[in-house]
Amino acid sequence: MRIFFMVLLTVSSLILIASILLQSGKSAGLSGAIGGGAEQLFGKKKSKGYEAMLGKVSTGGAIVFIICSLVLVAIE
Repeated sequence: MRIFFMVLLTVSSLILIASILLQSGKSAGLSGAIGGGAEQLFGKKKSKGYEAMLGKVSTGGAIVFIICSLVLVAIE
């Protein structure tokens, strides 16, 4: 049982690392800080596509990682 959760923790951590590294940055330096507010309010909704999929994968990986960590601590 312990080995299963350790393997699951390792796989979820690798998925989490890969999905976060593949995501693009939210702003483009100083120009993104100045003009980025208008884009957030009026446009560029990325509810579909590659960025949304990576966001969901990283959220799922984080949830599995936290649950496995808590279970492993409780088993010890």
